[in-house]
Amino acid sequence: MFHADTHLLIDHWTRLSRRPGVVADVPDRNSFHPDALGLRLPRLFMAEVAADGCSLRTTGSWIESFHGTSLSRRPLTTLWRDSSQAMVTAAVTQSVREARPVVIKAAIGLSGDLIEVTLAPLRSASGLIDRIVGLYAPLSTLAFGDGDSRLLSGRICIGVGHSGRAPLSLAAVDGRRIA
Repeated sequence: MFHADTHLLIDHWTRLSRRPGVVADVPDRNSFHPDALGLRLPRLFMAEVAADGCSLRTTGSWIESFHGTSLSRRPLTTLWRDSSQAMVTAAVTQSVREARPVVIKAAIGLSGDLIEVTLAPLRSASGLIDRIVGLYAPLSTLAFGDGDSRLLSGRICIGVGHSGRAPLSLAAVDGRRIA
C-alpha cells in the first residue's frame, strides 16, 4: 500500500502514458504539468538522466528545506546514504529501462521516520527517456533536531505497474550473438 500522494503521481503519469501518440508508454516532459499535483508541488523534483548518472534539475521548496541546501545540479545519489546509492542508481535504471514508475521506501537519518520517493520516467524533446519526475511522500510527521542527518536510507525498491517494454533477450545465429 502506497501513500495517497504516491498514488496520485503514479495515476497522473499513467494517464499521460496512455494518451494517443505516446511513444513506448513514456509521456513527454512537455505533457507533464506539475501544477496538476497541486499541494504536492513543493515535494516534487525533476532530474536528468545521463550516462554518468542522474542529477537534479529542479527541486521543490519542501525538498530543499528538508535537505537544508540548494540541490540544483547535484547528483540524486548525494541525497542518500552511501549504502543506498547503488539501490537508487538501480531504481533510476529500472524506471528508464522498464518505462514505468519505481517507488523507493526509505528511512530518514537515524530517526527511522519513513518516506516514499517515487521516480517516473519522461521523454525530453529529443525523444530520449532522459528525465525523471520524482515525489517525496513522508509516511509520518517528520521531526528533526539541528544535528540530525537528512540522508535517506533505502529499504526496498518496487516497480509499479506493467513494464512498458519487452524484457531484454539475447539472440544468436550460428552461435554468434546478434542482439
